[in-house]
Amino acid sequence: MDCLFCKIINREIPADIVHEDDDILAFNDIDPKAPRHMLVIPKRHIATLNDIEEGDLALVGRLQYTAARLAREQGFADDGYRVVMNCNEDGGQTVYHIHMHLMGGRRFTWPAG
Repeated sequence: MDCLFCKIINREIPADIVHEDDDILAFNDIDPKAPRHMLVIPKRHIATLNDIEEGDLALVGRLQYTAARLAREQGFADDGYRVVMNCNEDGGQTVYHIHMHLMGGRRFTWPAG
């Protein structure tokens, strides 16, 4: 498989890892859009949100839990943060392995910014 995130999980490509457990890996984004910008990914390859199945619900919930926990540990949970998951090309997905962007350390605006 030629998946960038699978290569990071398998330690074929280096990453600044901030969390790892049996099912999830989180690392700092190499092109951050905020002072704190991490990617939270499952270790099991799931290409897009459209590919999530009922058996994946606990894993996807753990992604959310891990993002909230990292925000607390990194000290920006109380101020607020943004969590984003993109799906497919029009949704802005560039790596086809589901992942959650956890961003904090600045004020966010809607719809852009």
